[in-house]
Amino acid sequence: MRLIIIGLAATAFVGIAAYTFAGSNQVEITRKGAETCISSNGLPNHAIENLGRNRAQSIDQEYCFPAEPEKTNRKTTRARIIGVFLNGVSIRPGTAEYYDANTSRGFSRDESSGWRISLMGNLDKFGLDENGGHADQRGLYHYHHMPAALIPVDGESLIGYAADGHEIHYVSASAKSSYVLKSGTRPTSPGGAYDGSFEEDWEYVAGAGNLDECNGATVNDEYMYFATNEYPYFQRCHFGEVSNDFVQGRL
Repeated sequence: MRLIIIGLAATAFVGIAAYTFAGSNQVEITRKGAETCISSNGLPNHAIENLGRNRAQSIDQEYCFPAEPEKTNRKTTRARIIGVFLNGVSIRPGTAEYYDANTSRGFSRDESSGWRISLMGNLDKFGLDENGGHADQRGLYHYHHMPAALIPVDGESLIGYAADGHEIHYVSASAKSSYVLKSGTRPTSPGGAYDGSFEEDWEYVAGAGNLDECNGATVNDEYMYFATNEYPYFQRCHFGEVSNDFVQGRL
């Protein structure tokens, strides 16, 4: 693992080795030819607070990605799962729900409104535990924002890998998102001021922070993504070739 601070030099990379976390979490990171693979039972190496109807289950899964990723100039949003933590838990910051005035809950998977629900702006509707995670209908636990239990210590900042193989780091306030809330009000229903309740409330403004449109930056000639304390929390797009394992997920 290694420390990354934007604008400063990075320490030497120690490399990847196969290892397993203690406890209910089971994970192995291995090199398979031109790919790195992270296989796990889907359970994290920290306590889980089950909220709502879904309960986290042990579900074997594997995500493989390029061991030597290359950055392109083409942005892609095809990955449903944007990355995986070193503990084997997947990262899925978005939701599949949209504003829908015709339902009792006020949202559904009908995309016609054009307003996708932002989970972090609707925590009363979608409960997260203290580590920013919860289980889906299958019982698969996943993260929506940086888990407090996994905030790097001892100078380490590598937390996982993206769907295209580039590293994901967390450096707290050193990495600042370039997304800002739009000004004014929404032009269509549900109306109201842009307050972060929907993904479309946000817009990328180059230079507003020190990260690009995919929450990434080039450090010491190497491109990488960053988890941030503010929207979008994790990258929502990639500038590399996305592995098919992250499009549907390999279970």
